[in-house]
Amino acid sequence: MSLDAAIGALRSRASKGARRQIAIKNAEIVALRSELARVRGEEPPPDPASTPAFFAVGYQKSGTTWLMRMLDSHPEILCKGEGRFFGAGWRQESVRRIDDRRPPSSLHNAVLDAEYLKLWIERSVWSRNDDAEEHLTNLIRMSIDYFLTGELSKTSKRLVGDKSPLLTDTVLEEIAGIYPEAKVIHIIRDGRDAAISAVHHSWNFGRAGKNAETTAKREAYRRDQRELRGAGESIFAGNSLSKLAKEWSDRVDKNVKDGQSLLGSNYSEVRYEDLLEKPEEELRRLLNYLGAEASEEIVRRCVSAASFEKLSKGRKKGEEDPSSFFRKGVAGDWRNTFTEEDRRVFKEVAGDLLIKLGYEKDRDW
Repeated sequence: MSLDAAIGALRSRASKGARRQIAIKNAEIVALRSELARVRGEEPPPDPASTPAFFAVGYQKSGTTWLMRMLDSHPEILCKGEGRFFGAGWRQESVRRIDDRRPPSSLHNAVLDAEYLKLWIERSVWSRNDDAEEHLTNLIRMSIDYFLTGELSKTSKRLVGDKSPLLTDTVLEEIAGIYPEAKVIHIIRDGRDAAISAVHHSWNFGRAGKNAETTAKREAYRRDQRELRGAGESIFAGNSLSKLAKEWSDRVDKNVKDGQSLLGSNYSEVRYEDLLEKPEEELRRLLNYLGAEASEEIVRRCVSAASFEKLSKGRKKGEEDPSSFFRKGVAGDWRNTFTEEDRRVFKEVAGDLLIKLGYEKDRDW
């Protein structure tokens, strides 16, 4: 190991140790607040050091919202939405620029981009002899605790989690560095189905109207999708499928590796397809992993609360509404949608990961 690598490893261990010490200090502060609340006859605040936190991660349109709804339906779990805590290098393209820059799209991004905050840390008597980046990372961790436990304190629940999309290929690396003791659930979906859902999401909520080819494909699909398919026309405009395939492959592959190597037993995976086929069995496994009650009644209630029929307001799985966030609720729809060229493109870009994850046995598909 080189000297630089050794120093980096030591700093990494020191960083995690520092964040654990922050958690201990948080506990001491909460203990004082609890005593004050007791004297005042108020409910004590939650303890960030002992509050089990988790993050439900996944590539876009892979079922993170569905999983979040199931977990949030549990009487012990608060999982209310997408806080976007992680994603240090990500900027949302659709957000309007401010001063020739796109505003931060994640908490991690915002803190690292806070030039005046970093300048203050570098000059303050309390921190000027320290590593400014380490202080910024610790502030991110304390901020996440602040938001998660703050919302948790308004409920009667005891576990709290955030739906964290894989905005970059380093999200699990960030979680391991900032929140090393948190549990992570990574929901994985066949990238071909995720790509199709991403296109429909873009048609409904993105900037499809800004591109003539994209708009034409959307209108043709909604007019008669069988006619579009029969003509051999793809729903993907330009090289968008190639980009989606590469993004899915890069982010899912890297985060699977990081989750297994950096988080160990604090990392768990679930397949979108398995949740569809055996939702109660898979949810029970995840609840046991999180340390939540997993009785038959509670599991059934959570699955029912987030069923496709309820989320889609009455449609059954397979009944498509192209304009809905919950469009179809099935697996393997790529077989009905991909053209031969689409298959070739996706295979060329992301075929190896499909095989690695078990979605295909070989390249003969």
